[in-house]
Amino acid sequence: MNKTKKMFFFTIGIITLLGLLHIGINSLIESKLSKLINNENNSIYKIDYQDIDLSLWNFNITIHQLIIAPKINIEKFDKTVSLHGTVAKLEVNEFDLWSILFGKKIKASSLVLSKPTIILHKNKENTKNEYTNINSKVAESFEKTIVVSELIIKEGNLLILDIENEEIILNAANINFNVEGIVLNENTINKKLPVAYKKYTLVCDSIQYRANEFYTIKSNKIIATQISLQVKNLQLIPKFSRKEFIKKITKEKDLYTILAEDISLNKMIWGFEGETFFFKTNSIVVNKMAMNIYRSKIPADDLSKKELYTYLLRNLKADIKIDTLQIKNSFLTYEEEKTVGKEPGKLIFSNFNMLAQAIESGKNKTNLPDVKINVDCNFMKKSPLKVDWSFNVLDKTEGFKIRGSIFNFDAKELVVFTKAYINIKVNGKLEEVYFNFAGNDLVNKGQFSLKYKNLKVIVYRDDKQNKKNKFLSVVGNLVVSNDSNEELKTAEIKVERDQEKSFYNFLWISISDGLKQILI
Repeated sequence: MNKTKKMFFFTIGIITLLGLLHIGINSLIESKLSKLINNENNSIYKIDYQDIDLSLWNFNITIHQLIIAPKINIEKFDKTVSLHGTVAKLEVNEFDLWSILFGKKIKASSLVLSKPTIILHKNKENTKNEYTNINSKVAESFEKTIVVSELIIKEGNLLILDIENEEIILNAANINFNVEGIVLNENTINKKLPVAYKKYTLVCDSIQYRANEFYTIKSNKIIATQISLQVKNLQLIPKFSRKEFIKKITKEKDLYTILAEDISLNKMIWGFEGETFFFKTNSIVVNKMAMNIYRSKIPADDLSKKELYTYLLRNLKADIKIDTLQIKNSFLTYEEEKTVGKEPGKLIFSNFNMLAQAIESGKNKTNLPDVKINVDCNFMKKSPLKVDWSFNVLDKTEGFKIRGSIFNFDAKELVVFTKAYINIKVNGKLEEVYFNFAGNDLVNKGQFSLKYKNLKVIVYRDDKQNKKNKFLSVVGNLVVSNDSNEELKTAEIKVERDQEKSFYNFLWISISDGLKQILI
């Protein structure tokens, strides 16, 4: 046999040997993978799959049609355990051969999940601590099976259901998620966030969340990174009509409806320092928000003390810091219903723009700058309204300063509120209104100034809303001074706070006191 034939047969032999070796290693790895995924993963979950494709040339594994379920009672799909799921395709890239052959974990560069659908079942009786434990167990199960530095989720869906009635708690659709620099080990698992990371990107096409008994939160689009967040078309929607809501509450309570076209957060960081949650951001911008606040006076009064914002921020358990909060091009409506069958009174703030600076909680703080809030809008759609408001979170007297102005206000614009609430209609022009107050948790003092003309009062009958009470109307117009004679009249006010009422009630009765002094 000549050298050429020997070389040919030697080459064929080597190729055949390598082929057989490749087939043997593939078979060995697939067998080992099956054991690692299920028998040796020491987790509470079992993973079934259709088939595995293995490439030793680029050290990639592709697993098709995965089903994830608790090891206990998997055939019955037991809902008392937290997680079930399916994954159309799972790719393990650049895996470590030796960790599979001789270890008990799959180590790889990245893990890619295509079209996963995860279903979590939530029990109402679970506490926050129990859910932290569940999250830790899920993370621990993941850590015992596979170690990667990058996780990629493509076109995923997440569904959280109530065990008792299958009602949707959370539904997030078309999730695309990429997290890099994953660290998941025995040091991180028992922390509030069981996974450490360097950076992440999240895009979710839609989300629906049952916030509580009364509200559902929806959004069309969420785009998030470790330093930014953008939410499109956010909706906070009541689950009940106004009549149903009133029947379900035992005390007075506001009902909110909020629609926001765009919300963005920039230069944010969040996480836990020990047991304390922290959230800090350079700016929050809310654009084109429509908010409706409805309150019925039919339920019993809530007689609990209404804490002012200084107290609420000072005693917040989380460490919160927001450098600037902007609300732009927005529309706010407050409606108050006093009696069944009558239209609620309305206060409308259109073209609403607000800038709040240095919003910060008092957690672990000894010195803070004043919170400053500036509002510029149109009151009842027509009259320019400006307000400047400031307070210091660490001031335990709950001190605040607030000043503002309204110009060219047609008093009849308040008919939708005054007629429904106090059965009175006022005509005339409030040409200039100024207030400058300094108050605290107990008392509010300051100046109220008013320039007005041609004020007239119409009082309506209690039994017939559209019928004038001529006698009281005459008396009212005799008492009210109907013109300021082109002068700006000023009154010194001092009003004690009803601590069962809100800050805005405190502001209103302060303005009302000034009006009474000047007009009567």
